[in-house]
Amino acid sequence: MRWAIRLGRIAGIEVRIHVTFFLLLAYLGLAGWHAAGMGEALHVVLLVCIVFLCVLLHEFGHAFAARRCGIRTPDITLFPFGGVARIERMPENPRQEIFIALAGPSVNVAIATVLWVVLAISGRVVRPEQMGLAGSLAIEVMSVNVMLLIFNLIPAFPMDGGRVLRALLAMRLDHSRATRIAAHIGQALAVALGFVGLFGISTQEIAPNPMLIVVAFFVFMAAANEAGAVQMQSVTRGLSVASAMVTEFKALPRNASLGEAADMLLHTSQHEFPVIDPDGTLRGIFTRNELVAALRENGPEGTVLGVMREDFPTVHPRTPFDEGFRLMQEAGTTVLPVTDEEGRLVGLFTMENIGEMLMVRSAIAQSRRGR
Repeated sequence: MRWAIRLGRIAGIEVRIHVTFFLLLAYLGLAGWHAAGMGEALHVVLLVCIVFLCVLLHEFGHAFAARRCGIRTPDITLFPFGGVARIERMPENPRQEIFIALAGPSVNVAIATVLWVVLAISGRVVRPEQMGLAGSLAIEVMSVNVMLLIFNLIPAFPMDGGRVLRALLAMRLDHSRATRIAAHIGQALAVALGFVGLFGISTQEIAPNPMLIVVAFFVFMAAANEAGAVQMQSVTRGLSVASAMVTEFKALPRNASLGEAADMLLHTSQHEFPVIDPDGTLRGIFTRNELVAALRENGPEGTVLGVMREDFPTVHPRTPFDEGFRLMQEAGTTVLPVTDEEGRLVGLFTMENIGEMLMVRSAIAQSRRGR
């Protein structure tokens, strides 16, 4: 994933952290320093780091539960507003999805319980009214885990409670419809959160809450993305890359100039341009935007060797559609070359063609449902 820093590998799972986390850390540290000096700034930074460790453990709870169900988790990424454990596939059995979804909140329950027991043994029994972010570090971490538990159990996407709701609905409805219902509930919740964040009323005056607005936006987009991803999975289930690859395209030789590439751009409908050796072996690829940028810098006399990319993944025509789409997202590109066993280019797996295929198959499915 772009803008994510690799921290290491734990139990076979790659752990990454998004660079925006450090922006959040700096913002909260500066806010603490401005409010009460360097001591408060260090306290806030330490608390945030511990909270994100709890979030990481929460995501490992999901990952280990998925492993129990025979599903691998390639990586976990920490964002400023939570973590994402990317499992290879969602379980077909709704009971397994409930098990995986509740494994994360169970970790927060365990952390909060251990801290409560430690505090009780030390003679500091914590009553409900003492919960919050104004006590000792242990009480603050316990309070945050309780808040994470409550927030994640809200029955709306993308929270774990939304996945539990989707699984319960899927016991009686088809998976796609269950996802749409849970996603719509999540978006309705996001709108309500945004309204409160924008027009939240304090005891004195209207006081907008920017953090709540950002969280609302994140929830709304995550719910929409989940619904879109499941719809795509339902449409493409069982398909391979060959079902959505472009087979009629033009390629450029490795000694072609940028001027020749520009002529191809003007006389074809292609937006992606492969570069091949004389024997048909793929050498590189570049997009329309990269071509235009290179023309500005080098003019038409430049060569395609200076603009093409060579560090890109390739797929086989029989590669599952979901795997090809995942590779495309991870590479941050809109095109993947499709090659045969000998490395010869046989097609282009493009985002544009994927969109067209999805529109066609969705229209056909709707027409069949209408009969």
